Amino acid sequence: MTPEAAGCRPGARRVAARGGGAHRRVDYNTRLEQGQSSNASDAIIESLARALDLDDDERVHLYELAHPVPARRKRMTRAEVVVPGALALLASMPSVPALLLGRRNDVLAWNRLGHALVAGHLAFTDPDDPATRPNQMRLLFLDPHTRELHRDWADEAASAVASLRYVAGQYPDDRALAELVGELSMNSREFARLWAKHDVLLCSSGTKRLNHPHVGDLDLHYRCCTYPTATASGC
Repeated sequence: MTPEAAGCRPGARRVAARGGGAHRRVDYNTRLEQGQSSNASDAIIESLARALDLDDDERVHLYELAHPVPARRKRMTRAEVVVPGALALLASMPSVPALLLGRRNDVLAWNRLGHALVAGHLAFTDPDDPATRPNQMRLLFLDPHTRELHRDWADEAASAVASLRYVAGQYPDDRALAELVGELSMNSREFARLWAKHDVLLCSSGTKRLNHPHVGDLDLHYRCCTYPTATASGC
């Protein structure tokens, strides 16, 4: 938002918290975003959320940044694996394209239809080995086959980056996630531009508009859910 929209004079480097009448400096907001100011009160956070007209996903993201959960930092050392129950769930849906995704959008497993739908040009066994495991963000921005698959690639890319930033706020010490962001920023101008916008979105459901090379145009509804006993989600 502009300083004028916040009730400040033109060019003012501050944000007006309309609810409480407080003014927060830019460097304070920057420390909040970087997770370096964990003593912010809920009243301050809520007033900033109101001042910036944050939606529900953005408000949750702001609280996550201001009050990081210590337990999440410890989990960053674990390798992402799929528990047998998650694989059994995947196998029970042979008529529906399905993938098991890690928090960084690594494809941990997929069924036959899921593989054929999103990455038939890759080997079906690629998710089995962390060294060859596909990553949906890399595919979306760096793989020409995946770009051509999406009829609304620009919208899909914007949503994917906003969702990745939401995850990054929950796991601030995930080195592999930071490396993924750095790699994509270096190799894709589109990703770097979208990441710099700081949009936040929790993409849990929606519609994929695809142009599959063998089937043609497809409009597919999707839903992502967290598997309770695994570090993977099904989508």
